[in-house]
Amino acid sequence: MIYYFEELTSSNDEAAAARYVEGDVVWAERQTAGRGQRGHRWECQFLISEAVTVGITDCLSEYGISARIKWTNDIYVGDGKITGMLIEHKLSGGAICRTLAGIGVNVNQTVFDPSLPNPVSMAQVAGRTFDRRPLLERLAACIMSRYGDLRAGAEAAERLQRDYHRLLYRLDEEHWFARPDGELFRGTIRGVEPSGALRVEDAATGEVRGYLFREIEFVLKTPPDVLPLTK
Repeated sequence: MIYYFEELTSSNDEAAAARYVEGDVVWAERQTAGRGQRGHRWECQFLISEAVTVGITDCLSEYGISARIKWTNDIYVGDGKITGMLIEHKLSGGAICRTLAGIGVNVNQTVFDPSLPNPVSMAQVAGRTFDRRPLLERLAACIMSRYGDLRAGAEAAERLQRDYHRLLYRLDEEHWFARPDGELFRGTIRGVEPSGALRVEDAATGEVRGYLFREIEFVLKTPPDVLPLTK
């Protein structure tokens, strides 16, 4: 069921209430204290992240928008961010009792805060505006369909993982990356490990290693003090 609110401090905080059940959607027109990724630890169970992100790309494709998944869970069209997501887990007795997927989709917005590095909206990509209620209903249905793959057995789960890999932003392309100390290096994304670690091949050494969240950052534009990549 979809629950609509004119304003919330945080949709994830509201969705954490016990009255909401699996598959419910909390839709906030405005958030006064919305948040993105918090802290510096790996926060998401990766299979759920795969299901949600692939479900979002499924929905966008129904509206004629070809999107890719920027590891870990942003959705990009070209080099523009069209969707952001935060997955949080609630624990009870040391076990996960509830998982919340907070999703923000740029739908009809055409003017953005200039401090945002690379936003883009569905309206900008498609050249038209969208009725948000049926869009939200389709988005929820697409996500729950992919979530169902996690319960349908190993074959369906493996298909979900293959689709996630196929949709990876910049897969098998050489680009600049940054390590936590600011060091830049050229690398090529080769996939994602079952743990959720991003596998990147270092162009200088040929080494392929896995990076967890906050251990690597994408460099979306060629730094001004380095030479462009050459093929």
